[in-house]
Amino acid sequence: MTTHIPCRLILALVAGAIAAPVLAGPGTPSAHAGGLQEISDAELGAMRGRYIVGDNRVAWFGVTMVSDWATAAGQHLQGAMTLGFDLRGARPTVSFQPSVTITAGELPAVAGSGQVDASGLANVGGLVQAVQVAGDGNTARNAIRLRVRDGAIPASATDPAGPAEVQTGNASARATLDDAGARVRLEVAGQGSVTQWIDARAIGQSIQLTGDGSRVGNQMQLDLVRQAVPASQSVHQNLMQAIGMTRAGGL
Repeated sequence: MTTHIPCRLILALVAGAIAAPVLAGPGTPSAHAGGLQEISDAELGAMRGRYIVGDNRVAWFGVTMVSDWATAAGQHLQGAMTLGFDLRGARPTVSFQPSVTITAGELPAVAGSGQVDASGLANVGGLVQAVQVAGDGNTARNAIRLRVRDGAIPASATDPAGPAEVQTGNASARATLDDAGARVRLEVAGQGSVTQWIDARAIGQSIQLTGDGSRVGNQMQLDLVRQAVPASQSVHQNLMQAIGMTRAGGL
């Protein structure tokens, strides 16, 4: 089974994760052999571009989402997914492993009397975290963690799983991945909803509670794994040739 996700889903997350030394700057000796010369700020200011040699790149990007919800009636809902993007090839390879469970409660669920409105979140981009509570005795928490490291690439499933969904009575749990993005969502009729998502516009966590006595938590882990790329002498030579042509052309 092959899953295709547009590259725009990861562009905002991997941009800026690659640190590269700039071969210019006053008082900074060249760290590379092979005839590279320091370029003054005046020369760089007259050029139309900037020249950078990168010594590492993002090789893998992963997202783990876990949402838990314990209601006052004793129901326990959990939705989770692990999403990985292997960026070492010409096109990203995507792995997706979802998991959803619901444990029935001991007491009948009671519909909440409060109201919340999160429609405005659809207009927000970037990083989004929201908690809306219209009941009593609730506990709600959103947490996002970013980890950037060098090292081995996590193993990915060769056959990504499809979406996972389960419904028991008035409760449902879903973990889905499609062209619109990845999403974990828990819902209890009359009690509210808990959601985590990542798409082309935003990474988000939302908790909406209209009942009493719920304990809810969203946790998201973002992982960036970098791999060093040796800077070869040919790259150095090509760099110097490009700079030389720019100087000769008077750009």
